Amino acid sequence: MAGPKRNKKDTDRKWKKRKKDEEEDSNNVDDPGEGNDEDGVPGAAKKNAEAADQGVKEDEFGAKDYRGQMSLKSDHASRPLWVAPNGHIFLESFSPVYKHAHDFLIAISEPVCRPEHIHEYKLTAYSLYAAVSVGLETHDIIEYIKRLSKTTVPDGIVEFIKLCTLSYGKVKLVLKHNKYFVESPFPEVLQKLLKDPVIQECRLRRAVDKEKETTLIPQVLENKGLPLFRSSQPVQTELPPPTDDEIKEVVPEDITDFYDKMDKADEDDDEEANLKTVSFEVNQEKIEVIQKRCIELEHPLLAEYDFRNDTVNPDINIDLKPSAVLRPYQEKSLRKMFGNGRARSGVIVLPCGAGKSLVGVTACCTVRKRALVLCNSGVSVEQWKQQFKMWSTADDSMICRFTSEAKDKPMGCGILVTTYSMITHTQKRSWEADQTMKWLQEQEWGIMVLDEVHTIPAKMFRRVLTIVQSHCKLGLTATLLREDDKIADLNFLI
Repeated sequence: MAGPKRNKKDTDRKWKKRKKDEEEDSNNVDDPGEGNDEDGVPGAAKKNAEAADQGVKEDEFGAKDYRGQMSLKSDHASRPLWVAPNGHIFLESFSPVYKHAHDFLIAISEPVCRPEHIHEYKLTAYSLYAAVSVGLETHDIIEYIKRLSKTTVPDGIVEFIKLCTLSYGKVKLVLKHNKYFVESPFPEVLQKLLKDPVIQECRLRRAVDKEKETTLIPQVLENKGLPLFRSSQPVQTELPPPTDDEIKEVVPEDITDFYDKMDKADEDDDEEANLKTVSFEVNQEKIEVIQKRCIELEHPLLAEYDFRNDTVNPDINIDLKPSAVLRPYQEKSLRKMFGNGRARSGVIVLPCGAGKSLVGVTACCTVRKRALVLCNSGVSVEQWKQQFKMWSTADDSMICRFTSEAKDKPMGCGILVTTYSMITHTQKRSWEADQTMKWLQEQEWGIMVLDEVHTIPAKMFRRVLTIVQSHCKLGLTATLLREDDKIADLNFLI
């Protein structure tokens, strides 16, 4: 009897030691001595519109006097926005054009607080980057803010918007037929990049290109059909239209004239399928080099995954069940991700209980390539497995768990669910775990879902990116907030 008890104690002791090593390893990942957190971040992203507040007078209650910088419009009562020089925007929720203004602000800014009557938003570099990535143009953003604002828009805000949007989104990194291309509808931008010696070294010239002596490859984007998401009720893009007389009475004419233009933002994504672009091929081994160099040149690459034309990576047999019905806000978030038939990497923020798991499962079913799901704990791994079985046609044979307690055989699976600590663990592994890690690193993952992405330190996420190769990264969280400033790193790491 003594032998088995001693063996059990030894086993428990080893298990506790392994768990402790994993925790220490994950904690040490974010060592401030390892490199600079600002590496690979565009200069515009480091700027802050709130710097314009320096020198502004405040009263005894902390209120700021902007009357010297902004002039009130004569028809201000019909316009819904107050745009402050520090980048904060205040929206009247009782305005007749609230729905249009709300959708617009969600696209270009970050919410700060939203009580019943007045909603506060904040313009940031990353929110403007996100606006450009979904198809909004610089002049459209500035023009619509001017039309909705009760006052003249401060010059500093206009310059901040131009600084953050003119260069971003103009160049894309696209993977097609297992070949990487730098693509843009602006030939002059690619010509500028190709003049840089570092980018010239990253470019891949094939024999055919050398014979033709072509610098750029013109092409027309092909539309394979946009993914359709089923919702429990139609997504309302606007409130019930008032009569013409009511519009003329309460809404300025310049705002009503701009309605149609802004309502066609999603349609423009569809029309992008017929947009002529130019591109050049890039050496796959130098992808990180060209990404870093383009950031230094203030033209960050917008990564997109043309999963419908990816014939190299096999499709997995997965689809949503008929019982999986998306809510309107879930459908809307996914349309932003798959706006033009390609998968964009990004972060989706939804409240607790709003169905983030269903959004992640739907994204995996849309891409239909090998999917990797990263969680915080073993409990979350089990929950994600159940969510896949609940909402999709995936069964136990397709889903593989990789945790310290559950190590399913990965061969033949299409979905692998694991934890961040298992991927970034640097201590000695068991033979079984080591074999699974080798298999994981050899795969070309179509989509990587990052659960509770706000909890990931920047160094840990960089280590994940060096270990796992994924075409598309989707971050899910309920609170995109951290006590330190490292949450901003995720905007460009994802």
